[in-house]
Amino acid sequence: MKVLLADDHRLIIEGVKLKLAELDPHVDVVVAMSLDELQNALAEHRDSLDLALLDIGMPGTRGYEHIARLRAEAEMLPIVVLSGSEDLGVMRTLMELGVQGFIPKAYSPDVMLSAIRLVLAGGIYVPPLLLASAQAQGWQPGDLRLQAATSDTAAPAAAGTPSLDGLRRLLTERQIDVMRLLSQGKPNKLIARDLGISEGTVKIHLAAIFRALNVRNRVEAVVASRRLQGL
Repeated sequence: MKVLLADDHRLIIEGVKLKLAELDPHVDVVVAMSLDELQNALAEHRDSLDLALLDIGMPGTRGYEHIARLRAEAEMLPIVVLSGSEDLGVMRTLMELGVQGFIPKAYSPDVMLSAIRLVLAGGIYVPPLLLASAQAQGWQPGDLRLQAATSDTAAPAAAGTPSLDGLRRLLTERQIDVMRLLSQGKPNKLIARDLGISEGTVKIHLAAIFRALNVRNRVEAVVASRRLQGL
């Protein structure tokens, strides 16, 4: 699994890297500490990234432009914001930009890891403060997926199996690759070897695939994916 981590504080970077190793001991973390480094990292690694963890303020950034640009240029890449801010307006603005999670740095490392697992599985992490505010004010976010999400559970799958084009809007390119190999009947170990990722990462991607296909197990996923691909 490859993660882009953009933050200008070395202590935060090292702490997050250590925690990410609990998610996948073979995680490859690409670090950027400024806007220039972020742009260079994206130019080199965009197609192989599984997740982006971004701070709001780094040298060279202006407001949320770097986040909005990444959202536009890498539509399938899950983006999570790590921020020292707990301002509800900031949270709301970034969620409406289409990020899949907002994690205040005051939260515990375990909460961060749980939120990242949720996002990698296809869900959206909404901070409890924002969720409570949204429910109290009747806020309807621009991202429709957020309306069905909670702070600790993923949005449920829609009824029925989506089209292949629909899946490409729900899954990352890496998850599509996992689904393709799954449809060939390959076990997790071979999928991991073919894609150069760990078996733990394969399981995370499979959870997102099961949810997107609206299936309960591996056998149903194989049948559904083969039907979609005309196999």
